[in-house]
Amino acid sequence: MSAAPGIARRLASAVYDLLMVFAIGLVATLPFIAIFGDSTQGWRRYLLQAWIVAAIGAYFVTCWARSGQTLPMKTWRIRIVRWDGKRVSAWRALHRYFLAWLSLAALGAGFLWALFDRDGQFLHDRLAGTSIVNSPLPVKAV
Repeated sequence: MSAAPGIARRLASAVYDLLMVFAIGLVATLPFIAIFGDSTQGWRRYLLQAWIVAAIGAYFVTCWARSGQTLPMKTWRIRIVRWDGKRVSAWRALHRYFLAWLSLAALGAGFLWALFDRDGQFLHDRLAGTSIVNSPLPVKAV
């Protein structure tokens, strides 16, 4: 299996992914507000938050399960694979997504784990049985 990408590439990919997450959140909010109206208070607020988390999750889980990469990960040549190097299943991608939220909720401790991990992996990758690896450059047709 390939070595883990460096911190700089991961951060660059994460910043790019944050832009994607922001855009998905905005796009997901529009139909919700069109259907439910004002969602700044009460149960509608919590339902909107859950809807946005689900929309973002659908993006990540679909990308990870299909190719192991989000658009930013393709740009920065980073891939998510299982520990044995095979493609990540939708269930494993969903598991990784929820564990990443827990890592974030723990003040980023699961992400900081990579600084001390012998293989440079995040804690949620260790727990989900996944690994972040360098993705090879695409082969150009001649």
